[in-house]
Amino acid sequence: MGRSINPDIVYRTVNVSAPDMSKDGKFLTFTKSWVDEQELEDRSQIEVANLEDGSIVRFTYGQKDSHPSFSHDDKYLGFLRADSHGKNQVWIIPTLGGEASQVTKLVGGVSDVAWSPTDYRIVIVSNVDPDELPTDHDPKKNPRVKVVTRIKYRHDVLGWRGDGHRQLFVADAMTGDCTQITSGDFEHYAPVWSPDASKIAFISERSDDRDLFDYSQAYVVSSTGGDPEMRSSGLHTIATIAWSPNGDGLIVVGSDIENGSASYQGWIYIVNPGKGLKQITDDSIKPVAGFPPQGPFTKIHWTASGTIYFLADSQGETFICSISESGEAVNKIYGGNVQLTAMCMSPDASLAAVVSVSTNAPSNIEVVKIPSGEAKKITNYNDDYLSEHSLGKLDKFELERAGFQIQSRVMLPPDFDESKKYPMILEIHGGPNGVFTDAFNPLHQILANAGYIVLAVNPRGSSTYGSDFTMAVLNDWGGEDYLDLMQAVDEMIGKPYVDQSRLGVHGYSYGGYMTSWIVGHTHRFKAAIVGAPCIDLSSMSGTSDIGISFGEKQWGGRRDVVFDELMKRSPITYAPNVETPVLLLHGESDLRCPIGQSEQYFVSLKRLGKEVEFVRFPGGAHGFRNSGHLKMREEYLNRVLGWYEKHIPQ
Repeated sequence: MGRSINPDIVYRTVNVSAPDMSKDGKFLTFTKSWVDEQELEDRSQIEVANLEDGSIVRFTYGQKDSHPSFSHDDKYLGFLRADSHGKNQVWIIPTLGGEASQVTKLVGGVSDVAWSPTDYRIVIVSNVDPDELPTDHDPKKNPRVKVVTRIKYRHDVLGWRGDGHRQLFVADAMTGDCTQITSGDFEHYAPVWSPDASKIAFISERSDDRDLFDYSQAYVVSSTGGDPEMRSSGLHTIATIAWSPNGDGLIVVGSDIENGSASYQGWIYIVNPGKGLKQITDDSIKPVAGFPPQGPFTKIHWTASGTIYFLADSQGETFICSISESGEAVNKIYGGNVQLTAMCMSPDASLAAVVSVSTNAPSNIEVVKIPSGEAKKITNYNDDYLSEHSLGKLDKFELERAGFQIQSRVMLPPDFDESKKYPMILEIHGGPNGVFTDAFNPLHQILANAGYIVLAVNPRGSSTYGSDFTMAVLNDWGGEDYLDLMQAVDEMIGKPYVDQSRLGVHGYSYGGYMTSWIVGHTHRFKAAIVGAPCIDLSSMSGTSDIGISFGEKQWGGRRDVVFDELMKRSPITYAPNVETPVLLLHGESDLRCPIGQSEQYFVSLKRLGKEVEFVRFPGGAHGFRNSGHLKMREEYLNRVLGWYEKHIPQ
């Protein structure tokens, strides 16, 4: 047995991301990210792998370099690096060696960049805000009010939006000359060059009621600017986009369902001018896309032979897939028992590079031969850590309930012995359209190493199981989804090695909602941990950054119209029923599920004399567990483990 995995894992693992392959198929560049424990800072650098001999060299020496990509002739690498004001800018560096040089100096920074396929131009996404304060502005000496004129004035990932919008710019990487090619009170993102570099396709939210609902469409604009042309009429949302090989048409991952989202269940459509939409995938898979408006947006590759390559999820697993443009059956080339989060391909489509995450490996880059599916791992940054530590063991099971197959993942302790009795923790994902996948989960590994069985259920509402399954949770939070979870628990406590007197439950975001709902409706759990919950659906609809667009879709309509139903479905209504000790964990800067949700629940439980503890994480946004201050990430894991050790001892 190796050492136990503890909350200090936040300092120990290395991640890889954003792979890009050279045009000759000989080299691969990517971002390597790790933690500087001494400085308590995330670090990242650009690495280049030689695919012929397997060697890897460090290519940049900035503190947080990211998003590398090769120029059209492989002579330069473009990447993002923060300027003196903390704004990411585009830099380039010769691939044969030399000094990096800064290309852009945009006030709003750069969030995305793509090289022209024919020359040294780059298309850039940058925020343009007419009320942007000068970099030397001192808010203590000269405070400024913030005037709000629209509902979507802030975003938990993007921050304060005000009257700012992301616009597209085209820059000359050699001279730095930069021209804005889009304008207006709209968001523009995910730009992709046409094969001849004369046009740029992108995603934009331009509907009249874009402030109320999530709509997005595919647009095309000249690379020199002008009026964009909408290309995806008939679709509700777009999550990724690519060009046809001849530059006539587009391919998109989108959804035509009014209350749907292409990020959670989309389909691949071919969009040819004058020919309308052609759907070529079905519900058996979910193409991996992105999460507008923040991304990242997964690439699709459409070859001259008419074959389309893409990543797709199915029942919590990911595959490299191919399909013909005529829409024949999907071919799964590589994957399963793994999560693939990004992919790039050689121009001839003979090789694919993917970021791979499995239950026993946090992050690796693998190169896959096409079409054989033969794979080779080319990074090993986490091998030493993994070899020194014990890993939990993954099991799976399915049960049928109310017309659906409910799939669960079970993480067993490393030294699991069927003859012993173990406490069990029910883990609930966010969303509600999130999903537990075959991926490395630090919290689950920590709990398993501490001697707990971890039950991770994908109830109705989870993505990757088809649109009917995903949509089944709408207007029914705390209904059939709750029963799905309880039946999975019942299935597990029927095992001789599960101690039903020692059950815990934890969830974050929607998982926090469901955890607080559970303890208001059953007393079977000995400890509950509620992370960043939705407690009062009525107040949530008016305070969350997505309260209107998300809430009305999920909960059935405008707050004034469905108020009684919102309160019926709100966990705070059932606070008097709670007997389980509750730990509340919440970031103080959370805009998605504002901390007022936990504040309300804490006061209610405290007033009723319930056992409750409330931990506030300073500066924490909704995703602080993964991207916030390192000490706060570690603290979250320590608090979870400590609460269970207190109330569900081994």
